[in-house]
Amino acid sequence: MVNSRYAALSRSELAVLVPELLLCGHLIDRSGMAHALGAFGRAGMTEVAIEEWRLASPIYTRRMRRALGITGDGVDTIFKGFQLDIGAPPQFMDFRFLVRDHDYGEFHLDHCGALADVEPMGEDFVVGMCHHIEDPTFDATALATNPHARVRPVHRPPRVPADRTPVCAWTVTIDPGHEPPPPIADAELVAGTHAAGIALTAIDPEDPGQHEYSGPLLSDLRFGDFSRSALIRIADEVCLQHHLLTLGFRTAVEARTDPERALDIVRKQFTGIAGLTAERIRLALGLGDDAAALAKVLRLHPAFNPAAYVDAEVSTETTGGEQTVELRLGRACGAVDDGAWAALLVEPGNLAPLDAMVRGVNPHYRTAVRAVSDCSLTVEITRADTPFREAPEVAITRFSSGAGFTFTDRGTPLPLIQAPARRPVNPTMRCDNSL
Repeated sequence: MVNSRYAALSRSELAVLVPELLLCGHLIDRSGMAHALGAFGRAGMTEVAIEEWRLASPIYTRRMRRALGITGDGVDTIFKGFQLDIGAPPQFMDFRFLVRDHDYGEFHLDHCGALADVEPMGEDFVVGMCHHIEDPTFDATALATNPHARVRPVHRPPRVPADRTPVCAWTVTIDPGHEPPPPIADAELVAGTHAAGIALTAIDPEDPGQHEYSGPLLSDLRFGDFSRSALIRIADEVCLQHHLLTLGFRTAVEARTDPERALDIVRKQFTGIAGLTAERIRLALGLGDDAAALAKVLRLHPAFNPAAYVDAEVSTETTGGEQTVELRLGRACGAVDDGAWAALLVEPGNLAPLDAMVRGVNPHYRTAVRAVSDCSLTVEITRADTPFREAPEVAITRFSSGAGFTFTDRGTPLPLIQAPARRPVNPTMRCDNSL
C-alpha cells in the first residue's frame, strides 16, 4: 500500500493542517457555485449544490466512520460525522450539539460562515441555501448513519431580527416510521469511483494519542489530541472528501450541459480553490515562498492526495544558480480514471489550476510543460521577474469570509451531557454542556 504524503509531517503540524483541509473542502463550493450560477441561473445552481452533496456526503461519511472506529447508529454518531465533514469545518461552521438519547438530538450554529457569505447577496440566496439546499443535504448525511433519521429546522434564516443568534437551530430524530427517500439518480457514478472505495493505511493503535473516536461525543474536537497516525488517516480521508465532492459537482454539471462546457466549469472550480488552498496551507504551516516551500505545499495539496489515489511526484533542483520545482503526474491512477482534479492537468495546455496553485505560494511562479508521455506529464515551475495577477477564479473564491478565517484554540472539550427531557431548542440559549 502506498504511504501517505502526510507522513512527512509532525503530529503538531498535522493538527494544524487537518482543520485547514476541512475548511478548504468547504470553500470548494465558493469556487464552483459562482460558475454554476453563471451557467444555469440561481435555480440551476441550487440543484447542482443539492446533487453534489447528496452524491458525495453519504460516501465519505461512511468512510470516516470506518477509519476512526465510529460505531452505532444514533444521533450522537450522526453528530460525530458532522464534526469530520467538509460541510461543517470547525469554528467556521460552529455547530453546538445536545443529545437527549439514541433517537433525539438538537444542534444549532453559533456562527455560520456560509451564511455570512450569502447574506450580502440577498434573501433569495439565503433561502436557497438555508432551505432548499440544507433540507435534502442534511438528511442525506444523517441517512448515511441511520436510514430512519430526519433533520428538521426549529428556526433558520432569513434572520428576524437581522442579527439573530444562534443563526439556526435543528432537531434530529430517529423513528422507524420515517421512510427514507429513494436513492438519488446517478448515485453510482460517484459511489462506483476509485475515490469511494480506495483503501488507505490503517491507523496504528499503539501510536501515542487518540487513535479512534469510539467514545462519547465531544463538544469540540481537538485535533492535537489525536495520534499522529490517526491525523495522517484523517487528512487523507478529508482529501478524498474534496475529490468526492468535486466528482459530485462534475456529475451534476455534466447532466445539465455539453461536455466541453462542463469541463470548462469544472476546471474553473479547480482553479479557484487550488490557489486559495495553496495560500492557506503555506500560511498555516508558516512556510516561506521559495522553491522548498512550494514543493512542500504541492506535496500537501489535496489535489495531489491521498498518495494511493493520485500519482504525483514533486522534486527540486538547482540549475544555473536558480532553484526550480518539478511536478510529475502519472496517468495510471484512480484520480485520472475517475476524472478528478488530476485528470484536468494531465493534458498539456490546461495548466490554469496549477498556475493558480503555485501563485498561492508566490505570484512570481510560472509553469511550463517539460515532458509528455503516455504514462505521465512533467511540469517545470520557475520564477518570473514580474509577478502575475491573481486569477479571476481565485478572486471569486476569495469572496468568502473563509478565505481569511483564523482558527483558535478553545481549550479542552468535555463530553456532552444528555438533555433530561425532550424539548425544542430555545434560540436564546446555547445547546451545549450547560443545558
